[in-house]
Amino acid sequence: MVYTVVVLTIVAYLLGSIPSAVWIGQHFYGIDIREHGSKNAGTTNMLRVLGRRAALPVFVIDFMKGFLAVTLSDLIAYDPEVHPNFIYNVKILLVVAAVLGHIFPLFANFRGGKGVATLAGAVMGVYPPAVLLCLGVWFGVLMFTHYVSLSSMIAGCMFPVFILISPRTNQSPTLIVFSFLVAILLLVTHRKNIRRLREGTESKIYIWKRPGQRPPRPEA
Repeated sequence: MVYTVVVLTIVAYLLGSIPSAVWIGQHFYGIDIREHGSKNAGTTNMLRVLGRRAALPVFVIDFMKGFLAVTLSDLIAYDPEVHPNFIYNVKILLVVAAVLGHIFPLFANFRGGKGVATLAGAVMGVYPPAVLLCLGVWFGVLMFTHYVSLSSMIAGCMFPVFILISPRTNQSPTLIVFSFLVAILLLVTHRKNIRRLREGTESKIYIWKRPGQRPPRPEA
């Protein structure tokens, strides 16, 4: 069983290492996204530099690679000798492996993104209701402030709150500790964003048109 868990962890890391932003930027736009904007290989920087058409597939791929990495635990779930709590712990291990793969991708010289989309997908494989609530918080804060970084941090900090108030999860010390580690990880990986927010230099993202922006005139 230990051998199986080690193999699953390695596979989860390799899935997380798929550098979607880097590959899409290079193959379809001829740029290395890590040399532009915030120099972060993630959805937000793709949206800021290349627009929605480039950012959407990056988000989908990063989300799904995290989700698929955690569902690898299903390979051992059918063993009747495996305790459910052990499978739960394996899921959390795979979350960590996938996110580390995104932040330090083997296939992109260990220079990746902050892992928000991958983390969301991975945690979705552990406990979907909390993630859906966090996504709602993220979208609400983004619509109000237009700061993706602030939205991500607030949504991440709400994750342990949702875990603690849910009767299905507030009895699991492992998940509670994990939820707080997720929140701390998001704050740590957004240190530069926090500084820019305090200085008032953080870039805003408008999913739709900016306020007061006029639509382009049709050609005559």
